[in-house]
Amino acid sequence: MNKIPMTLNGAKKLRKELERLKNFQRPAIIRAIAEAREYGDLKENAEYHAAREQQGFCEGRIKQIESKLSNAQIIDITKLAPSNGQVIFGATVTIENLDSQEKQTYCIVGDDEADFKQNLISINSPIARGLVGKNKEDVAIIQTPGGEVEYKILNIEYL
Repeated sequence: MNKIPMTLNGAKKLRKELERLKNFQRPAIIRAIAEAREYGDLKENAEYHAAREQQGFCEGRIKQIESKLSNAQIIDITKLAPSNGQVIFGATVTIENLDSQEKQTYCIVGDDEADFKQNLISINSPIARGLVGKNKEDVAIIQTPGGEVEYKILNIEYL
């Protein structure tokens, strides 16, 4: 199976979620199932069926996280920072839209870590693909649904 690129922070978040699911949520669901069984007839026991459904979601998420972590290629950007100043996976890039003069800062992360609201963009997004390999002061032309947009790279950080 192919390795999945992931930042150090992304791996830490997944491990933290996995720990929470295994050590807190799973035991709580088991207690809820045991309590619901005490109510008697399982055929018409809504609490039992809800707890079993919740258990299925929890176990599915645990397997999903374990799979992602076992296939992860964890990249520590602080140890990889190139001396040539190029945009790479894990870099934090400040760009300016040359049409609107709007400035934005993005961190390029793996698919599972991406959260546009927190300015974390996937390495596979059009913006990231257009920025990777570019240097400070370069202009990147990004294809958007509204047409091509030109962005100037103002700053590149390796945090």
